[in-house]
Amino acid sequence: MSTTASTQTTGTALQGRTLNLWLALLAFAITFWAWNIVGPLAVQYAAELELDATQQSLLIATPVIVGSLGRIITGALTDRYGGRIMFTILTAVSAVPVLLVMFAGLAQSYVMLIVFGFLLGIAGTTFAIGIPFVNAWYEPSRRGFATGLFGAGMGGTALSSFFTPRMVAWWGYVATHIAIAVALLVVAVLVWIFMRDSPAWKPNRDPVIPKLAAASKLAVTWQMAFLYAVTFGGFVAFSTYLPTYLKEVYSFDLADAGARTAGFAIAAVVARPVGGWLSDKIGPPIVLGISLAGAGIMAIVIAFKPPPELAAGTSFVLMALALGLGTGAVFTWVAQRAPANRVGAVTGIVGAAGGLGGYFPPLVMGATYNAQAHSYTIGLALLCATALGALAFTVFLAIRDNRKRGADTG
Repeated sequence: MSTTASTQTTGTALQGRTLNLWLALLAFAITFWAWNIVGPLAVQYAAELELDATQQSLLIATPVIVGSLGRIITGALTDRYGGRIMFTILTAVSAVPVLLVMFAGLAQSYVMLIVFGFLLGIAGTTFAIGIPFVNAWYEPSRRGFATGLFGAGMGGTALSSFFTPRMVAWWGYVATHIAIAVALLVVAVLVWIFMRDSPAWKPNRDPVIPKLAAASKLAVTWQMAFLYAVTFGGFVAFSTYLPTYLKEVYSFDLADAGARTAGFAIAAVVARPVGGWLSDKIGPPIVLGISLAGAGIMAIVIAFKPPPELAAGTSFVLMALALGLGTGAVFTWVAQRAPANRVGAVTGIVGAAGGLGGYFPPLVMGATYNAQAHSYTIGLALLCATALGALAFTVFLAIRDNRKRGADTG
């Protein structure tokens, strides 16, 4: 999607933008719920199928693959067809793999769960629709807040973590998956009826492959991709793997682990629009620096296994707040630095990197888990090192951008 300075200036408020922002948030939240239905039930699958730690982590991480790589195409197609069409199609289509995962669980087939979990990743691609869609509705000075609020739809993972295991206990495994599939179809209908693309948006008719190639040649694409892989990837990894982590380290059952994972996700969701809003005010590099420093510190704190409830709960909430601030800051920086007619393509690549950033940590956590000590120390130490490396890179980019602006005005 594209906007231009001439069609949208600071202070201009396009009529209907609030409704469209909330519809985008709704579609994003319900598809993210669907995207994360395997993680909250992974402990149950592991018990029924007698999975080891590596198999369980692979099951949790698999839906992330398509949800990540698919964003590259989804973002480019959004530039061409608009958010209304893309949201409608992807929200409706996401109901299919939800039902397929249900059948795989009933068949108690690990292979089918992996295959259909891979297809479930379709639901995770809607992020790349919403960022350019929302960007087109808001003037540059408000895009950090607007995209941050839209990004709060990642709270769908919190809803999934909290409600999915409880719905299974209340209604049964089959009814839970059917209910989620129906909810997806209902939201798709609402989006089609009520959502509209911004008057400031103009379709980019360039062929998709050259468009993606052009976006891939922009330095800002890969700079933001790395930073988003750390911040959003960290959020995805914790959101999907935390139920397993809490069971192994603190011996929580499925429902209790899900409730605490939901609390983690809600904290990150609240922090994301705050990160966007603060980035509008004081600049994305400062907010991102605070985020990455906080994540690095909290990774070390969590590695020491603080006791439940207060100490451990506070530690995970602080980690969530740090990662949430960072996700809001990165896409404010994208909106500021990416060419207007390439926002969708850039968003797709950056969003893919964020999803992939969430794919590998669960595999690392499973591979480095110390069963005798019930410890994930190695994985958390690697997270700390990654966060500090991203912090150094953020400082480098900020200094370089300031020097460039000084040269341009000098």
